[in-house]
Amino acid sequence: MKRHIPNLITLLNVFCGCVATIFAVLNQLELAALFVFLGIFFDFFDGFAARVLDVKSELGLQLDSLADMITSGLVPGIVMFQLFGMAMSGGWNVDRSLQAADATFWVGLKVAPLPFFAFLITMASAYRLAKFNIDENQTSSFIGLPTPANALLILSLPLILLYQNNDFLNEIILNQWFLIGVTILSTFLLNSKIELFALKFKNWSFQDNALRYIFIMVSLVLLVTMKFLAVPVIITFYILSSVISKASAK
Repeated sequence: MKRHIPNLITLLNVFCGCVATIFAVLNQLELAALFVFLGIFFDFFDGFAARVLDVKSELGLQLDSLADMITSGLVPGIVMFQLFGMAMSGGWNVDRSLQAADATFWVGLKVAPLPFFAFLITMASAYRLAKFNIDENQTSSFIGLPTPANALLILSLPLILLYQNNDFLNEIILNQWFLIGVTILSTFLLNSKIELFALKFKNWSFQDNALRYIFIMVSLVLLVTMKFLAVPVIITFYILSSVISKASAK
């Protein structure tokens, strides 16, 4: 019976991803973010449960990536699609139409082509997850930005719009060129060769996990002081600390 517990937790990630997808399509991005966060929690907890119960399996590995494809691959693509739509329609409001003035006609429908650029994120996530499943070198570290971390980066953008209440930040985020840049950067980071440490604790020793403990403490301080603006800063800190740690270890 215990061998099914991690898979059940993973399926909760699938459920959260499905609900987040619905909210993202409806442009209720705050609720979409909430369910993505819940899905990422289950994604972390299923692996933890598998290690504690010692019930790791090939099925669990495949199921975990399929769940991540929904929660951390599809949803960020839809959210970025909506952000492009907001940028083209002139800002943040309740009824955001994608029928911008420079839209073209596709199959008789007036649809702006630019927002579909956002699904490069989903495509890059699918490619990364497929590579991860056949890569035996990503056990104690990651090669490229993990899809959950990338999802947090993308989902932080509408939350910054909602909660930071800063006109300068809003103007930056709802700039089409900024969104194009973030999409390209996201696509690159997901499949880059950068080696990043994993938040997997084999024991609770500070000496063996100093980088992980420091990262968690700094992240908590940033979240308290900077709110959702902290997320892009934390992702940047995660990448830089991994690169510096790797370089100093050589």
